[in-house]
Amino acid sequence: MVKVLANDGMHSAGVKKLEAAGVQVNTQFIAQEALPQALQEYDALVVRSATKVRKPLIDACPNLRFIGRGGVGMDNIDVAYAQSKGIAVHNTPDSSSESVAELVMGHMYGMARFLYAANREMPGADAAAFKHLKEAYGKGMELRGRTLGIIGCGRIGQALARLALGAGMTVLPFRRQKDPISLSLTIAGLAPISVELPIASLDQVLAQSDFISLNLPSNEGDPAILGANEFGAMRKGVCIVNAARGGAVAELALLEALNSGQVAHAALDVFEGEPSASPAVLGHPRISLSPHIGAATAEAQARIGTEMAGHLLQHFGLSVHAN
Repeated sequence: MVKVLANDGMHSAGVKKLEAAGVQVNTQFIAQEALPQALQEYDALVVRSATKVRKPLIDACPNLRFIGRGGVGMDNIDVAYAQSKGIAVHNTPDSSSESVAELVMGHMYGMARFLYAANREMPGADAAAFKHLKEAYGKGMELRGRTLGIIGCGRIGQALARLALGAGMTVLPFRRQKDPISLSLTIAGLAPISVELPIASLDQVLAQSDFISLNLPSNEGDPAILGANEFGAMRKGVCIVNAARGGAVAELALLEALNSGQVAHAALDVFEGEPSASPAVLGHPRISLSPHIGAATAEAQARIGTEMAGHLLQHFGLSVHAN
């Protein structure tokens, strides 16, 4: 019998699919330091972002045949090393794109209308404070007509582009591949609309965007994509969203850009040193915060669980019709 440890949990849809094929699934969390011993009895390990799968753990578990990451990025797994040991490594890139894109849009709408700041200050406001807040936060803007630069246009970036185009924004996509991006926009009750977006240069994205979203996957230890030089090249009053990985934005440089007014607002779903986060970042009045929940919707979690179960069944040559 194949035994799977889903150490950071797995949606019941995925668990049921595996159990229907005779797979034994344990979704109880095991502390990082206890994993080398606990994994001796498992054939596969499935994680999200909390559990780290580094070389020492891989070496300590010679029976491990499969490592899965529920989500897109795999910076918490030593992928190449695991593969060199003959271990299959899979993620679920198709499952969470829409949820992450919707979170980015939510943060952008929140920044455009000061929702995160107003929500912090409204509780307990008397009549005078209410009037002051109405004046202070009554100078928002519409997303329609604004330009969104998307740094990284894989599945998530393209899902975001579709939503932004639907909101009436101009989209400047940047990615390493230079061929244009072809999108299909679907509106309920109408035939799909095909749109082709030419790839912009990074310099164009920085100089022309009102909003910039980071959607590039990367590895732990990679240098920041946006730092002091990049902030200096941006349009004054730009708004930044990072829902990609902690460290993609240099937070100290971001704070300096916010304090100088070069960056008007920022939204962070991921943080340097996560799960810890800088008090200066958490307390800044012009940063919209969320606790790494880009893929944390019921729909995405069900899709992630089902997709990961499919990878596992295929790897071990099992079928949901097995007894």
